[in-house]
Amino acid sequence: MPDKQLQALLETAVVFGLPMNRAFRGITMREGILIKGPSGWGEFAPFDDYPDVAAARWLDCAIESAFGSWPAAKCDTVAVNAIIPAVSSPEAAALTRSAVLDNGCQCIKVKVGGTLADDEARVAAVRDVLDTALGRGVGSIRIDANAKWSVSEAVKALRRLGEYGLEYVEQPCAGLDDIRQLRGQVGVPIAIDEAIRGAANPEDLDLRGVADFAIIKVAPLGGVATCLRLVEKLDMPVVISGSLDSSVGLGPSTALAGALGTTSACGLGTGTLLAGDVVENSTVPVGGVIKVERLAPELGALMQASDRVSMERGIWWRARLAAAWHAGAGKRSGSLIGSS
Repeated sequence: MPDKQLQALLETAVVFGLPMNRAFRGITMREGILIKGPSGWGEFAPFDDYPDVAAARWLDCAIESAFGSWPAAKCDTVAVNAIIPAVSSPEAAALTRSAVLDNGCQCIKVKVGGTLADDEARVAAVRDVLDTALGRGVGSIRIDANAKWSVSEAVKALRRLGEYGLEYVEQPCAGLDDIRQLRGQVGVPIAIDEAIRGAANPEDLDLRGVADFAIIKVAPLGGVATCLRLVEKLDMPVVISGSLDSSVGLGPSTALAGALGTTSACGLGTGTLLAGDVVENSTVPVGGVIKVERLAPELGALMQASDRVSMERGIWWRARLAAAWHAGAGKRSGSLIGSS
């Protein structure tokens, strides 16, 4: 039976490639697989550096999307933040201006962790645009260091960057002990991301006294149901964030945000980073919000996305799905396929 279930997944699998408007997270083409089931479509798109055990959670999420169910939503739309990659300050200003004026976003997440001078110039440019376009103190800034700082580096950076008014800093250091030490030295609220999704069992984490916010990424954590349990156990403010998903892949994240009725801006405005999608009109913020909805790929867009992937990468992705299945997803989620 398990081999038949895996084969059923592979029979519907479509490998896709979506070009990026600019390099982000070191990639210029976002790749993954879409699978189809009775509930709709699911997306399996772990980044290349994820080991099979971690990728298995992404497959759990994809299987839940295609074969399982999502809870009822308490809202029709969710607010989102725009995201500014590690670009020059003039580019950061231009991207922020577009996010505010074209997409209606009032919350901006800025990537940091390079040289402090470059980071400060980028954050200062974003703050200037927000204050000019929205009025002083209206727009909010989040920064994300992706665990690049030591404690001493984080203290120095946050004492500088904190002057621009930060809602929080995301994963300033890698280890929770370092973050606990940092928290006592700076006044900037702290959010945890990598330390949650990188944990062997995120539900066992105790973030009291360590963080002010938890970043919840649905695909890397295994799906909507798993994240609902995690949110309940963490018992702290959460921010629902995506993983550079296609418009179809955003579905589980909007489902979780909708089920929670979240009012904090979600990190789901990444559609503006994509130059292609598996639907004709990508999900991008309008008036600062996106819809809570489940989308299916559209044939023309999906064919174009599939054609962008080489035969070698297509074989690699299908093998990776099988590896993730055997690494744990089959045991955890196979019953959903069997009961369909």
